[in-house]
Order: sequence, then structure tokens, then C-alpha cells
Amino acid sequence: MDIRSSFESLDKKFTSFGGLNGGGITRLLYSDEWSNAVHELKHTLEKEGFEASFDSVGNLKGRIEGSKYPEETIMSGSHIDTVVEGGHLDGQFGVLAALVAMQSLKAEHGQPLRSLEVLALAEEEGSRFPYAFWGSKNFFNLAKSEDVNDIADGEGINFKAAMNNAGFDYRNEDNDYSYIKSFIEVHIEQGKVLETEQKAIGVVNGIVGQKRYTINLKGEANHAGTTPMGLRRDAVVAFSKIATELTDKARTIGDPLVITFGRVDPVPNTVNVVPGEVTFSIDCRHINQEALNDFAKTIDDCIRTVSEQEGVEYDINLWMDEAPTMMDESLVKVVEQAAEQVVGSNDSKMMPSGAGHDSQIFAKYIPTAMLFVPSINGVSHNVTEETNIEDLVKGIEVLKQVLYQLAYEE
Repeated sequence: MDIRSSFESLDKKFTSFGGLNGGGITRLLYSDEWSNAVHELKHTLEKEGFEASFDSVGNLKGRIEGSKYPEETIMSGSHIDTVVEGGHLDGQFGVLAALVAMQSLKAEHGQPLRSLEVLALAEEEGSRFPYAFWGSKNFFNLAKSEDVNDIADGEGINFKAAMNNAGFDYRNEDNDYSYIKSFIEVHIEQGKVLETEQKAIGVVNGIVGQKRYTINLKGEANHAGTTPMGLRRDAVVAFSKIATELTDKARTIGDPLVITFGRVDPVPNTVNVVPGEVTFSIDCRHINQEALNDFAKTIDDCIRTVSEQEGVEYDINLWMDEAPTMMDESLVKVVEQAAEQVVGSNDSKMMPSGAGHDSQIFAKYIPTAMLFVPSINGVSHNVTEETNIEDLVKGIEVLKQVLYQLAYEE
């Protein structure tokens, strides 16, 4: 079986579900595009000899039963949804890579000793509704109906209504995941590290922790021409100082610490009024919990100090506080060895993931590992998202070697 042609054929087919005229995909949870994609995937799995089934919320599994240890399952996959005007690789590559790798193993070696499962998780992105990891959180019985009962998408469609319309419903009993021995996720990097360092494979040792804030500063709106500089309580000036000071501190500390000010909403946001209020976001990430906590204190201290200097009031809302998640050490070694066999020891890199992935949910419950392939120019969540086909094939080949070792060897 030719891995490249098999992947390209599948990728072309599934990119058409939600495919955009200018390239890329919009495939949001429980949309028609999403529904058509998952049902076609189920049909494809069944045609290839997998036993395929949905759970109550729409996670899809395709299973090859093991001959000697069927109760021990090696699972691989990713999410099937996309962001709005996203690319064809984020999520989808991990699902199709698992399918192609397992197809190839079955063709070459027959039935595995341990069971193999492809997993297409219903949702990870949080793009349609303000809730992320719906698929993996349901997989591990973490999601609650009350978390989503009252939320709606941008068109006002209620979460439950959309779910029911797609033919799914809330989980009516807990899933059993005790049979899963290992979970492996392959993903595009969504960054420039591998491309810059000319590495073909990233062996992920952990996923960064994240702290996300909404900060509100209140000063005093006033006339831009008649209010002297020394008498102003300018909320945007205070924000600017906070952003500059924290960015400088983060650069001094260095990688892998990152801080981002992604959203800024000044009020009244007009040319001739001193802005009296500003609300902005902070996204801070690090692979080490202690370092992340230390910088969180720096954030609090900086906001308080600058606000006092500028005469503005402040409110700090820490609404996301996700701890770093480390991958299973023994599985990381398996991925590292497989990468060495496929691309050589000098063409892979041990690295953390700066983005969140389903694996961070899985790793809390079962042994989990991830591997990355490069992203051209580091672009993702964009219709121009792309990876060289040679690198995609190398990723599938590494995954195939990992699955062989885990499912076919004693």
C-alpha cells in the first residue's frame, strides 16, 4: 500500500466537507458539513474493515480487533472539527494519519495482537460554541450538560438543539476507557520551530500550561483637547505600559514563556476622547508550572503598580488556569525511537507543544504521546495552512512504526 497516495486521496475527499472556494475548511461542530464528514468517515472505516461506531455525542471510533490481547487497545486520532476558515490539516491530519497507518499495518502484517482504534473526536476547537474539548471531555466523562445547556452559536442556535439536529444527545451513561492501553496523536506543529531548525519530526514531551485573563481598567473619559496630560486618567496609556512591561519581562526570561495581548477594547474608542476604560486579554503559557505561577504573580504586580501610577481602577479575571500536561515518558521514548528509525536521529527534535490539544485531556487518564510534523511558515488556523507532503508521509510512517511496536510486538 502506498501511504502517500492513500493519504492524498482521503485528504482530498474529506477536505470537500466544509471546503471553501479559496481553500481551507469551515467545519463546525454539529453543522451539516461536520455531520456529512463524520458519516462519510464511518462509511470509509467500515469499507476498510474497521468496526465503526459513534458514542452519544458524536465521537467516532473505528476498531480492528486484536488476536491475542483484544482487551488491550492502542488508539490514535484527533479532532474532526475546524475553526472558521481553517486549514485542511489541523485535526483532520491526525485522524487520517491514524487511518492510513492502520490500513498499511493491516495490509502488511494482518491482524494485530492488540486491538487498534482510530478515533475522530467530535470537537476540540470551541469555534462554534464557547466550549472547547467537548469530544475528549465527554470521552472521559468530564463534560456536563449544565455547562452547555444555555450556550448558543453566533446565530443564536442553542447547543442542545444543534446537537439533536445532528442526531446526537447528551451522554446518558459514563464511557468506559479502561481498555485503552495507549493514545498517540499526530498533529501539525502550528509553529515555525521545526521548519526553522529543518527537522522533520517533533517528539512532544509535554503541552504547556495556560493562564488566560480578562483585564478591565477604568480611568476617566475626557476631552482630548482640553485635558492636560498631567491631569489625565487614560486607560489606554495604562494598558500600553502594562503590555510593554510584561512583554519586556517575558523576553528577558525567554523561551518557552510566551505572553499575548490578543484583544483590546477601548471605550469610547473615538479619536477625540481620552479613553476612560479598556478591557483586554492576556494569554500566558509555559511548560513548567512553577515558572507559569511565578509569571502570573508578575502579571498581577505589574497591573496593580501601573494602575496606581496612572490613577485607574483595575479588575483581574483569571478565567482559564490549565496546568501543563506531560506526556508518558515510556511512550515518548517509543516515539523518539520510531522517529530515529524513519528520519534519523538528527532530523527529529524533542519539544513542548505551545498549543492545546486533545492529548492534554487524554494524558490525565491514560498513557499518551504526541508527534508533530512541520508547518510551512508556521501558519495554522488559516486557509493557507500547509505542510509538504513528504513531511506528512514521514509523520504517518513514524506513527505506523509506533503502532507496530505497541500493537504487533509482544
